[in-house]
Amino acid sequence: MRHMKARRAIIYALTFVALVAAALTYLVLTGENGLSRPDAPARSIDVTRFDYVTAKEHGWSSDGLDDIFVHVSTLSTDSFLIITDGQVVGAFGDLSKPYSVHSIRKSFLSALIGQQLHADASLLPLEATLQELGIDDSPVPLTELQRQTTAKHLLRSVSGINHPAAASGGLHAEIDKRLGHSENQPGTVWAYNNWDYNALTTVFESATSTEIAEAFDLEIAQPVGMTDFDRSAVSYLADPSLSEHRAAMFRMSALDLAKFGALYLNDGVSGDQTILANGWVGLITEDFTETGNDGLRWGHGYLWWIPEPGTGLPDGTFWAWGLGNQALMVIPAWNTVIVHQSDTTEFLKRFLPLIGDEGMAGEEALLQLIRACRQKDARETEYCKEHRFVSRREFDKLLSLIVSARN
Repeated sequence: MRHMKARRAIIYALTFVALVAAALTYLVLTGENGLSRPDAPARSIDVTRFDYVTAKEHGWSSDGLDDIFVHVSTLSTDSFLIITDGQVVGAFGDLSKPYSVHSIRKSFLSALIGQQLHADASLLPLEATLQELGIDDSPVPLTELQRQTTAKHLLRSVSGINHPAAASGGLHAEIDKRLGHSENQPGTVWAYNNWDYNALTTVFESATSTEIAEAFDLEIAQPVGMTDFDRSAVSYLADPSLSEHRAAMFRMSALDLAKFGALYLNDGVSGDQTILANGWVGLITEDFTETGNDGLRWGHGYLWWIPEPGTGLPDGTFWAWGLGNQALMVIPAWNTVIVHQSDTTEFLKRFLPLIGDEGMAGEEALLQLIRACRQKDARETEYCKEHRFVSRREFDKLLSLIVSARN
């Protein structure tokens, strides 16, 4: 009886994990279909920013910065930071408080691979196949063709492998559309596919005999001077009923995200220490794939997104993105790093029961929550002002104001 209860508890736990994964990846993939809330009330926020003269000296319009922060005050953004030429152009929120960064984790994984290639490329040859690396999967094994996928294919999101994965529930429709259900020749089809990223995590940990938390702490966080990160900020999301490969999730503060971005702004060098392999940063914008999407997710290279030229962001810009429009933007042409964070905890407390207990589709549940915050009596509630979901449309407007403030 005790064993049966334990087994039942494990099943319940795995079911909940799968539900969370489905919700998260649905939102990450769809960007909630551009839904937003009009006439949002402004919050009172304390902003630190350049004065008129200093802003102009560093390429920013003072009036444009005003417009940015007025807009941010209507969002549920928890931390926002612009750094240009190594100086804080503008910021608000608790910049030292870590939040879940969701899919930004993938850019951290890319950095770890770039660091390993600098330290000892022989441990992690990118051209090695999964077969050569001893990587398979269970309970559904890979085919012989799929095992010819290389580590570089995973890094470039072109494995072509349509396989069940942890933290991938809401991606199924898009993956099926892009990859189909038959085998694909590795390297020929791009898809935003969490199986690739989870398998790449296994590849890294197996090849280096080091877990993600330890490697990131020793080889990235400490060298760039992160002050708020520790190894407990990394956790795993797993679903062994689907795949043996786990998703390594991160929490990070705005200040530490900015330091990570500065590493890329400086071509993989921090202070007098070279951290990433020579030319690694350049590969993001030189060896990328056009995704077929418009706007900010037009291209994808080495687990970073590349904006479409029409967005107004300068050539060479790349960015990392996560649920709730967590964002780390690296803009070399402006010598600028931008961080945007929004705590998704309270939103998920409302969203998950709608899709789990009430059986709503993800978009339907999100629309209900957004409409609820449009109600007059609800607009001034703490949740609707401080914790609601930052929509894609709202985030796109923020980016347009940032662009305008530079022109």
